[in-house]
Amino acid sequence: MNQNSFPDWHGTTILAVRKNGKTVIAGDGQVSMGPTIVKGAARKVRTLAGGKVLAGFAGATADAFTLIERLEGKLEQYPDQLARACVDLAKDWRTDRYLRRLEAMLLVADKDQILTVTGVGDVLEPEYGVAAVGSGGNFALAAARALLDHSDMDAEMLAREAMKIAAEICVYTNGNLTVETLG
Repeated sequence: MNQNSFPDWHGTTILAVRKNGKTVIAGDGQVSMGPTIVKGAARKVRTLAGGKVLAGFAGATADAFTLIERLEGKLEQYPDQLARACVDLAKDWRTDRYLRRLEAMLLVADKDQILTVTGVGDVLEPEYGVAAVGSGGNFALAAARALLDHSDMDAEMLAREAMKIAAEICVYTNGNLTVETLG
């Protein structure tokens, strides 16, 4: 089947914020196909490693679940070594013939760091303690960066407010949030 014959799926905004020892990942609930909202309450944020790691995903759901399962295995293999587990996952994702076809991105965080993991082998730690992926990711990222510098909000309130701003701007983002916190 031709890839162009698949529907034009959109709709995810995932935001991670670290501030004052607290880490939050927030995800909206919208899934859209072209101009139609297919689901408004999808849950795209998960806790892993016995509550020590948070993960949010953008992209194809089945692909993201496959990657999250693989990440859980890597976290068992490398306990309390999030960066090593993510680099190992990215290496597998990039080199494995099956995994290479997966279309998703992950935001992963523990109490110390936030990482963006992609299928092209990237494992990126943000400079300012804020990262975002998905259709509305740049809107949420910009809002969070501004709020981080110009407000006294804690990490969770900041993430919620930035996601609210993204939902007001991006047609592929809604205000139906899943928010998970560490710290």
